[in-house]
Amino acid sequence: MNPGDILRILPEIVLTLTGVLIMLIDASLPPRLPRRTLGWVAAFGVTLALWASLWQLSLPVGTAFYSTVETSPFTIFFHVLICGIVLVVLLLSLDTLPEDSHHQGEYYALIVFGAVGMCLLTSGIELLVIFIALEISSISTYVLAGYRKESGRGPEAALKYFLLGSFATGFLLYGIALAFGATGTTQVYELAQYLPNAQNHMLVAAAMALMLVGILFKVSAAPFHVWTPDVYEGAPSPVVALMSTAPKAAAFALLLRVLYEIFPSLHQAWAPLLWCVSVLSMTVGNLAALRQQNVKRMLAYSSIAHAGYLLAALAGLGASGIAAASFYTAAYAAMNVGIFAVITLASGYDDARVLIADYRGLIYRSPVLGILLIFFLTSLVGIPFTAGFFGKFYAFAAAMGGNANWLALIGLLNSGLAAAYYLRLAFVTVQAPAESQQPEQALSRAGVAVAAALLFTAGATFLLGVVPTRVLQAVETGAHTLQVPSVESGSSGVNASTQPAP
Repeated sequence: MNPGDILRILPEIVLTLTGVLIMLIDASLPPRLPRRTLGWVAAFGVTLALWASLWQLSLPVGTAFYSTVETSPFTIFFHVLICGIVLVVLLLSLDTLPEDSHHQGEYYALIVFGAVGMCLLTSGIELLVIFIALEISSISTYVLAGYRKESGRGPEAALKYFLLGSFATGFLLYGIALAFGATGTTQVYELAQYLPNAQNHMLVAAAMALMLVGILFKVSAAPFHVWTPDVYEGAPSPVVALMSTAPKAAAFALLLRVLYEIFPSLHQAWAPLLWCVSVLSMTVGNLAALRQQNVKRMLAYSSIAHAGYLLAALAGLGASGIAAASFYTAAYAAMNVGIFAVITLASGYDDARVLIADYRGLIYRSPVLGILLIFFLTSLVGIPFTAGFFGKFYAFAAAMGGNANWLALIGLLNSGLAAAYYLRLAFVTVQAPAESQQPEQALSRAGVAVAAALLFTAGATFLLGVVPTRVLQAVETGAHTLQVPSVESGSSGVNASTQPAP
């Protein structure tokens, strides 16, 4: 092992040490002492991991630990995105978790440890490492989904998520086993070289199909979406803000690696399959969301539709599809974390306002929350000068560039359909409040942390729609590095033939 290999997993090391430190401090504090300080420790550690990810841009593109992990602009982009999401969720949790809520130390530790798995999932180039990273991420979110164990919906959400997630993980693991059986290796780049020449093509096709089932479950694409509404409804809103964005970002990064690095030779097989999944996700998600009166269930079906929009970008050829999908992931993360931050403040930790009707007159009772809610809703619709507009434009343009004109048209029609339920909530927000409704007190209880979370998400949603140049450059650079390099026998550490990252 090369001593410099440690630098290639520096963000994961920082996050792991942060999680361990939180657990040690939590165990040493008196039982009745508030644990809010642990949230600041977690936020500080995630900030260091974010800085470490950006610092990795100075490293040359290459692998480490006997070609099991990789550092490249592609992996760094998703590291920064995941750390940014986790930081905002921690800031949101600091001011919204009740002081007397149970096991706050474990709550913050689980978020940080989950981030370790998500980051490792994006940089792993060994399928067994990828599987372990996926399990680290999944176990954390399973527990967090049931954090409100005093309510019936919390344990129900965690149990459904765990059981269905275990089946999906089994599919992924079986796909990995079949890929190993066809080639004798689980290293990504070696698989890419050996699979086209594998003798048993049916085994290769089955491996690809099973791996796609496991990954598409994680991104809640139809028809693997049945867990999403119940889990979103039962989990605390800050946890939903996390699980609806960061694990999906990591899973989409894995999907891009599987499609473009492991199975590029089967493009003619997986492209029509994802075309169908994209159409099904957009249509099922939007039609189901139209019927919802519960805000969190509506946003759950909305997330299914957005998974379809993102999959439409994969119809783009080569780097254009990768870049469009990566940009849409960032845009969706900004606006979705933002809207769940507003919902957390408006409805409280116990989800006191769960129905669309409960948000009537929010802009009168709390002008800031009302304006932010409308802003994030317009971005989800895809109104110009927001991240949602440019993300959809980039995704559909990539689809048309790949000659998937009908897919882009279906996506546009679904975007118009989605406007019905997004704007319904926006119209309710600006209606005059009922006489029985009391003035909103959420912002008066909010502190600096949640104000910073709202500022970060609103600023990112606006900037990604107005001046997306820097992010576009980052995703395009990452897209060009997501390719199959030559495999050197017996190599470990950094490939000497690689070039510095831009």
